[in-house]
Amino acid sequence: MLEISLLTILLAVLVLPVSLHAVEKNIEAFLLAMGAAAVTVSHYFGPERLWSVHLAGEIFREPVLITAVVFAAGFLILFFKDKITKYILKAEELLGKKLFSFALIVLLGFSSSVITAIMAAILLVEIVSALRYDREHEIKLVVLGCFSIGLGAVLTPVGEPLSTICIAKLRGAPYNADFFFLLKHLSAYVVPGIVLCGAVGAMIAPKGRSDAKTLGEKETENIRDVFIRAGKVYIFIMALILLGTGFKPIIDQYIIKLSSSSLYWINSLSAVMDNATLASAEISPKMELVKIQFILLGLLIAGGMLVPGNIPNIISAGRLKIKSKEWAKMGLPFGFVMMGAYFAVLRYIL
Repeated sequence: MLEISLLTILLAVLVLPVSLHAVEKNIEAFLLAMGAAAVTVSHYFGPERLWSVHLAGEIFREPVLITAVVFAAGFLILFFKDKITKYILKAEELLGKKLFSFALIVLLGFSSSVITAIMAAILLVEIVSALRYDREHEIKLVVLGCFSIGLGAVLTPVGEPLSTICIAKLRGAPYNADFFFLLKHLSAYVVPGIVLCGAVGAMIAPKGRSDAKTLGEKETENIRDVFIRAGKVYIFIMALILLGTGFKPIIDQYIIKLSSSSLYWINSLSAVMDNATLASAEISPKMELVKIQFILLGLLIAGGMLVPGNIPNIISAGRLKIKSKEWAKMGLPFGFVMMGAYFAVLRYIL
């Protein structure tokens, strides 16, 4: 009964958001309901009583930091957008297109762990909207930028929901994960990936501006949007904590026993499913550090390959009207090359 119920919930979490528009549009509320259902099932049919005062405190406390950063950064970008655009265009003129593309991708990747992946993606949208490259080159720039943002944001728990959930699940023994835990254990792999994204961005940079159709922002933001986005992030983190707690019996029984290599390639599913959701269903403090590293890097790289893979992709594609096929044309080949290269490195080093 326990396994069938949890697998049914897991299947709903993985399939419904990508198959039903109504669920996709209200993904935060949907995941919150599924998380509560998973905890309830495990509470009554599993080996542990999961609903507790401690869990209630955790689901309300953990989202606060990342939500506050999203909220603050949202206001800064909203009120200083014109100045940001002005300085960006000056920088592009000064540096030239190749060096500018490299610097843009790398700086957004590193800054995303501080200003959050969400705000880094919004900055990327604003910058690309101000450029006058041809549409094909702009799409490639956006895809590479989102790969970089997705990688860099994992380095701190304020960077993105995936890192917030990971720290929340590893906060106790044996890892006692603190603010710098992911920076310490993943930076050696993440930094080269960000630089690689920047180098590819420099290589594909156009020679001149274009009079042809370019990307343009679908809509402008207002104060109401800033509040709504921060609220959605808060609910999203709450939902992921509940999902991770509810799926604990399955994690302990099955996922822990899988090899690091198997989990790495299984996580290529992150291309079509939000990587933070998958992380909440996989990460456990009972795992060895090597397995956690394999899981996270697999999720981070695959998450950039298609639009649904992570939040920066969804924001950028939605606001710049990039079609799924256009994203896949760049994202899939680059992502699979990255997956293969990282797998070889991880197998050799770890």
